[in-house]
Amino acid sequence: MSKKIARGLLLPLLLLAAWQLVTAQGVFSAYLLPGPAQVWASFLELWQNGMLMQHLAVSLKRVFTGFVISCCLAVPLGILCGQSRRFDQYCWLLLEFLRHVPPLAAVPLIILWAGIGEASKLVIIVLASFFPLFLNTYSGIHSCDKRLLEVGRSLGFTLREQILQIRIPAALEAIVVGMQLALGYSWRALIGAELIAASAGIGYLILDAEEMSRPDVVIVGMLAIGIIGTLIDYVFMIIIKRLFPWHGTTQQ
Repeated sequence: MSKKIARGLLLPLLLLAAWQLVTAQGVFSAYLLPGPAQVWASFLELWQNGMLMQHLAVSLKRVFTGFVISCCLAVPLGILCGQSRRFDQYCWLLLEFLRHVPPLAAVPLIILWAGIGEASKLVIIVLASFFPLFLNTYSGIHSCDKRLLEVGRSLGFTLREQILQIRIPAALEAIVVGMQLALGYSWRALIGAELIAASAGIGYLILDAEEMSRPDVVIVGMLAIGIIGTLIDYVFMIIIKRLFPWHGTTQQ
């Protein structure tokens, strides 16, 4: 693991060195691309006055709330549709259409329907994270090994028992991957969600810094999103491997 981390840090360190070299040589002005030292100073300032943690706490709450709502909607619906024989005939085309419409395109309607409060921000996050989880759940349920289902039917399993004891365990791998993707999409939708009359959040911090012509603060916000998102994904995978030790073994 230590070797993997060391190798993973090699490219970021090289990019950091290149960034320092470019800014030190004055290839770009500090207004366009502030140097690492300036960005670090801005990070320390935001950290010490508590603004960075305050905005991150608000954004984390929004991301996790939207993610939980997506899980509560997408997993049951994916299970229901995955075992339905008529789903492909009646619903697939509509969901394919909705999947390709970016949530930001619906912002005017979302504001009209949900207002400019927290509800509209959560709607955008849920729309962005719903389909990766739903489609993976549906695929895992729908592609369940037919031989396992035949064994279940021969043992007299009811439809409910087939779903709980055969389909869902067989689809767990796909559901876990869908949850990981949904969590990532929740972070990606965060900036768009916080475009809607936000007064706090890391997206608001970035947008406010843009208006104040503070590219150093913009970079701090971008780095914070990337680092926190990576850490959350790492912790998520540790939890998943503890709960399901078999996860990932089929890919080795």
